[in-house]
Amino acid sequence: MSHPPPQPSPSRGEGATRVSPLEGEGREGGEGAALIARLESVPFSRWHMKARIVMGSATFFDAFDALSLAFVLPVLIGVWHLSKPEIGFLISASYVGQLAGALIFGQLAEKYGRVPSAAAAVAIMSVMSLGCALAGNFLALFLCRVVQGIGVGGEMPVAAAYISELSRARGRGRFFLLYEMIFPVGLMMTGQIGALVVPLFGWKIMFLIGGIPGLMICLLLLRLPESPRWLIGRGRLAEAERVIAEVEASTPVRLPAEARLVRSLPSEKQRSRWRELLSPVYRRRTLVVWVLWASAFLVANSLNNWMPTLYRTVYGLGLQDALRAASLTNVAQVAVLLVCAFTIDRIGRRSWMVAAFVAGGAVLAVLGVAAQSVAAVMVLATLSYGIIGSCNAVVYLYTPEIYPTRMRAIGTGLATSWLRLASAVGPSLVGFMVDEGGIGAVFVLFAGVSLIGALAASQMIETRGRQLEEIAA
Repeated sequence: MSHPPPQPSPSRGEGATRVSPLEGEGREGGEGAALIARLESVPFSRWHMKARIVMGSATFFDAFDALSLAFVLPVLIGVWHLSKPEIGFLISASYVGQLAGALIFGQLAEKYGRVPSAAAAVAIMSVMSLGCALAGNFLALFLCRVVQGIGVGGEMPVAAAYISELSRARGRGRFFLLYEMIFPVGLMMTGQIGALVVPLFGWKIMFLIGGIPGLMICLLLLRLPESPRWLIGRGRLAEAERVIAEVEASTPVRLPAEARLVRSLPSEKQRSRWRELLSPVYRRRTLVVWVLWASAFLVANSLNNWMPTLYRTVYGLGLQDALRAASLTNVAQVAVLLVCAFTIDRIGRRSWMVAAFVAGGAVLAVLGVAAQSVAAVMVLATLSYGIIGSCNAVVYLYTPEIYPTRMRAIGTGLATSWLRLASAVGPSLVGFMVDEGGIGAVFVLFAGVSLIGALAASQMIETRGRQLEEIAA
């Protein structure tokens, strides 16, 4: 199909730009673009806040279920006489399930929608949390964590695609990261709750807390409206129009589109295929984000899951002191991420990621070669996790931005599979390295991985202030 020459966008005053129409010119493509323009003109309102809170509640318990084992292990080590490799396998079990869940639910979200897919994922992780509470031995807990991981791994990429698709171009970074902060807040609360209740009530209480509220959140998720961008991509324009009318009714304010206007949308009814992620158009983007996911989460999740046990077994802290010391890492992450949320739309995704990987890696290198006292380890481990942990949130923001709607969930899901692989390998690797080379070698390894992340981050495309449809073109 031949394309008409670029046309100037409607005048919006200073900063108006020129755009090229996309493929799929015609009535349906034009109607879809008009709906997107309406969605982009509505400022963030109570409608967006409600969606963010409900989906964020699911993400909170995703974080709780993901980390709960770390605050159970110090007890189970004594009760079940677990070896260090067995500890690593238990930590890794969830990530094996998460790998499958990310791939399965990414595809389901493209076919059936973001909302029902997220609800199904939360149901799985909540039911299996209750199963973990009933487990009576290593094998039973291992199997429950694998199945629970399917739900944990499925919820986050689908939720990330959903929240990204509700956002307008200007301010999307802050809007998304304030949602994404719920995950480290969930990790932080898991640490505080674990340090309080496990010594008092035993290890099973953590899994009960993670399971029961999650079942109620499933019902709230099913009451959320579907992503209008997904509906438009599926050709369900009447349904999308009803959702966008709800958004418009939530506030009388209208804003000019700050991103370049997309005048016509491509038809996205074709089936999403993961192989398209490695097509010439998207290959470079895909390979970069895969390295980012693997680097950031190998470091962060290995630290997060192992530090309670390391404080207890290597540094000799008592149970409650070890749990409280480990919980500080998530407090640091929340503090750093709050700064990130309010600056990311000015600094940009690429600059933040490069700086965070370099700074976090430098702290890890010092931790590996110079830290001797437990106090120094606590300070440096907490700081390094807080910095690298911000990369985890930004890559959740960045990945849905770089793919079109028809493959946004599957692209994010497949990218998070590298999180699962790295998180499965990392904790097991730590278990063997602590026995063979000592804890210092582990931190030096993490510093090297952070350097790889910084190099990959330098190859990111900048997405701040750009409409999703424009970035994907």
